[in-house]
Amino acid sequence: MSDRRAWKFKAAAIGATAVTGMAYAVRGRSSSLLGPSVYRGCRTRHAVALTFDDGPSESTPALLNVLAEHQVRATFFQCGANIRRLPAIARAVRDAGHEIGNHSDTHPRFYFKSPAYILDEFVSAQRAIGDVLELTPRVMRPPFGVRWFGFRAMQQDLGLLGVMWTCIGNDWDQPAAKVVVRVTDAITNGAIICLHDGRELRPDPDITNTIDALRMLIPRLASRGFTFETVSQLICPTT
Repeated sequence: MSDRRAWKFKAAAIGATAVTGMAYAVRGRSSSLLGPSVYRGCRTRHAVALTFDDGPSESTPALLNVLAEHQVRATFFQCGANIRRLPAIARAVRDAGHEIGNHSDTHPRFYFKSPAYILDEFVSAQRAIGDVLELTPRVMRPPFGVRWFGFRAMQQDLGLLGVMWTCIGNDWDQPAAKVVVRVTDAITNGAIICLHDGRELRPDPDITNTIDALRMLIPRLASRGFTFETVSQLICPTT
């Protein structure tokens, strides 16, 4: 191989490695490169955490009813814009004893966004949660699982821990039975399960498949001996 060809091959390999590393930093569930983040809780307890993104929505009360039937507490990562649109439903989530997390204000994709833009999105959502719910979240989840440069500073400023997931149900486009199989096949001690009680900022979303999946999922996991906790309860100091 000529020196020129060898150099091109090496450059291509370096480029591919850089792209792979960048993709992991931005989307890798176990990555903390762009800010403190967890994707699972304590492995020593037979417990899991149900989490729900994108709410509140007009469909959230039906999901709350299922959780109440089974006396399960969960964590809801809420969008500021949806909280301002549906404050009574946001308060119903809080009043049912569920944990509230920050899911940004308008649910954008943060690729190539400036640190100022990132900070403003989470500050606006933090303010909506504080104004409507009178509490200060300590956990956040980035929309689409996308983190970017500026997240670490934002999290430090707001005191927010990033929370990814152990398994995600893909409940926005999969039937309930497939959601249940996808989740149960991935469950181990300390698993954080990602589902959705909204569909980004869309009003009156149809989350029937999520609710149907939840009705099957909770008894199935309970029959395997798992208990349900909020994310903050589930996380161990050593995670």
